[in-house]
Amino acid sequence: MHRTYSMRASRAPTASQLENPPPPSSSTKSGRFFGKSNFGHAFRKNAAGAFGPDLAKKLSQLVKMEKNVMRSMELVGRERMEVAQQLSIWGEACDEDVSDVTDKLGVLIYEIGELEDQFVDRYDQYRLTIKSIRNIEASVQPSRDRKQKITDEIAKLKYKDPNSPRIVVLEQELVRAEAESLVAEAQLSNITREKVKAAFTYQFDALREHCEKIAIIAGYGKHLLELVDDTPVTPGETRQAYDGYDASKAIIQDCEDALTNWVTSDAAVRSNLSTRSRTLSQRRANNIKRGAEDDLVGQESLKERDSWVPADQHADYHVDDVSDDGVVEDDGSITHTNGEHRGRTEERDPVAA
Repeated sequence: MHRTYSMRASRAPTASQLENPPPPSSSTKSGRFFGKSNFGHAFRKNAAGAFGPDLAKKLSQLVKMEKNVMRSMELVGRERMEVAQQLSIWGEACDEDVSDVTDKLGVLIYEIGELEDQFVDRYDQYRLTIKSIRNIEASVQPSRDRKQKITDEIAKLKYKDPNSPRIVVLEQELVRAEAESLVAEAQLSNITREKVKAAFTYQFDALREHCEKIAIIAGYGKHLLELVDDTPVTPGETRQAYDGYDASKAIIQDCEDALTNWVTSDAAVRSNLSTRSRTLSQRRANNIKRGAEDDLVGQESLKERDSWVPADQHADYHVDDVSDDGVVEDDGSITHTNGEHRGRTEERDPVAA
């Protein structure tokens, strides 16, 4: 009997791939210094935090550890395919029902191995996104170092030579360094939040698709097992002839159709929040939205503050404030011809305050 090791020879794009195109092949599958073995796992993990800027060391170690995870998943996928082939080879010498079912089970297990290989590619998108945060952290470190270096030099000069003219120069450099550092830190904060959400969205979407498809295969695998007659027989008794070839093929076809047509919107597992979790999450979302609106209002206020408006267009302007015989001074006060001086009450800008 012809043994099959894969569900389908030529693969058309699945509905999930059409909805969410697959990423390029994982960067861990090529250019390996230590080959395909796990020899380099401990080396990569221990060496990752030993080099590079201090700010990026922890995330560098995380990135290397994730590479180890991906290499392990690759190994599991390859070995699962080999297990599927060996199962089919073993079942070839068994009775017809066991032989046919183990052959089809081998097909399903081989499919799991291929799904794990595809999962590695999607998982790599998560790792690369986390890696981009590490690169930003590494770029911020020099600005921190420069600011700290200038601060140390100023402290040293103030201790040794408090009247040194270089202190003024260094303080001006420190102001510029602090401004540069402030911009870099704000950029790091913004990008970190954006990239963390994007990275784990990649991972959780990949996990969801992978696990749902594994569950589909497991379900059809149990349907295949129903074709095996496990009724005990007495010695010398002959079992009924096996007639499940068409049924096993149909089950495999149904499984293929289910995997091909699966999309995220049809996922069977739903994450439903409790009332308390939903309320707290909505409260957090409202706070974020309110903070963004307040920032926008503050920016608009600053714009209005910087723009010139004629005096008679101000909301608090009154014609009675200026008499016919008054003269407006440079400081905004009003001096009358009779010598009386009327000062305008200083108003503090709420934004400036």
